[in-house]
Amino acid sequence: MKLILLGAPGAGKGTQAEVLSEKFDIPVISTGEIIRNALRQETTLGKQAKEYIDKGLLVPDNVVIGIIQERLNQDDCRNGFILDGFPRTVPQADALAEMNITLDKVLAIEVADEKIVQRMSGRRQCAKCGATYHLQYKPPVKESICNVCDGELIVRKDDEPETVQKRLEVYHEQTEPLKEYYKDKGLLVVAYGQEEIKDTISEVFKALGVG
Repeated sequence: MKLILLGAPGAGKGTQAEVLSEKFDIPVISTGEIIRNALRQETTLGKQAKEYIDKGLLVPDNVVIGIIQERLNQDDCRNGFILDGFPRTVPQADALAEMNITLDKVLAIEVADEKIVQRMSGRRQCAKCGATYHLQYKPPVKESICNVCDGELIVRKDDEPETVQKRLEVYHEQTEPLKEYYKDKGLLVVAYGQEEIKDTISEVFKALGVG
């Protein structure tokens, strides 16, 4: 299964990617996580990306495309992969097509903007190890303390309400056109995000035609 996940930031792509990764035994390629690792390690890429991320803007195509191409060439992607966070623009989709990669499906997860703002205000991340939590859906055992390393849980800058609104604007303007792009290629399927994660999983499996 070679799959792309589309959806606004906070739509639950990461959670669904984990479920599908386990079901199909294929890796999740999350550009967001790759870039966050680069930020934590203060690599050249991280420094380039930081000024864009802090403003809620997309990282430039040439930086992201380089990361993805390198990652898809690794051995664990031979039997398939799940792309989460790429492509985000039509030029990125064109670049992916030029890599001669045949996709099976493009899954769009639909969630209303107001629900996304509500969801993202509850997200927390460990400042030390990067583990992620949600105050409602995946709370830590101890309040504001990471289960993994006892680090402090913080609100990521890109989860602050003003930044979330900006990210949603950018998504609708630059990423949402991909739905039409892949619909025209006969690859698009749609699942509607539900209140309960298990119900969204059911919708996702139905959309992909798997049991």
